[in-house]
Amino acid sequence: MPYETYQPFKAITLKLVSVVAFTSMAAMVKATADVVPTGEAVFFRSAFAMPVLFTWLWISGSLRSGIKVKSPIGHVLRGLIGSSAMGMNFLALGLLPLPEVTAIGFAAPLLTVVFAALLLKERVGPFRLSMVLLGLVGVMIVLSPRMTLDTAADGAALGAVLVLCSAVARALAQIQIRRLVEIDNTTAIVFWFTVTTTGLSLLTAPFGWVMPDPISLGLLIGAGLLGGLGQILMTSAYRFAGAALVAPFDYSAIIMALGMGYFLFDEIPTVQMLIGSCVVIAAGGLIIWREHRLGLRRGKARSGMTPQG
Repeated sequence: MPYETYQPFKAITLKLVSVVAFTSMAAMVKATADVVPTGEAVFFRSAFAMPVLFTWLWISGSLRSGIKVKSPIGHVLRGLIGSSAMGMNFLALGLLPLPEVTAIGFAAPLLTVVFAALLLKERVGPFRLSMVLLGLVGVMIVLSPRMTLDTAADGAALGAVLVLCSAVARALAQIQIRRLVEIDNTTAIVFWFTVTTTGLSLLTAPFGWVMPDPISLGLLIGAGLLGGLGQILMTSAYRFAGAALVAPFDYSAIIMALGMGYFLFDEIPTVQMLIGSCVVIAAGGLIIWREHRLGLRRGKARSGMTPQG
């Protein structure tokens, strides 16, 4: 078994807490969107995640091995793509309700399947391709009310475009991560992404950074700490169970975003958003279920081979 110890309850708990951390982080960034420039928010999100990640590496005894890399240029490229995705997503949080940003963002794993076929030459069968198309239909259902002339004036259309572009960038970042994991440690990828994003966000300082008020400052620092904590919890979850069990709980983020959006920002979800979200969740869940079934079949086939194969 590829996991350290198979503990499904622990894995699910860690995953759910990581989703709470990431959704709370997004809510904190959204709460400061009207007063803090996006580049500055990215800086706080990245800079204050570093102490958390650094402490985690030190406690786990992987500080030295966890920061060594064989492809610095590859990590810089991953940082450029990832920081762009983060910036567009943060900017969209100030223009759209939290649940919509979360729902549209789930286009990223669907697009990753497409890019993996195009850029990594991975084989994508008709089932996965049809589920990707179904998921993208769900995303378009969520987007449809925002892509009108009436919503263009209030920035909602721009917000929708930004989230979709962020999803594309996140999918491309996942492709780059798949390349990096072949030569570097996962912890190194996480750590150097945070370092790179912090440095890149500093380049936006000449374009109008502000001194946040105490409440906004506390929210931004909290967003950084929660972002680092969420990354650790998510990574740890996959040490105790496989992706087929853990990954579907990503979609609990929509439920949490609905609750936070309603109680914190008075955001009431539309019918289109709810329907589209259900379609996206169904498509993503079916892809995970299918991959799990295929993995089990491959495992049985390998176990039935002779030593000569």
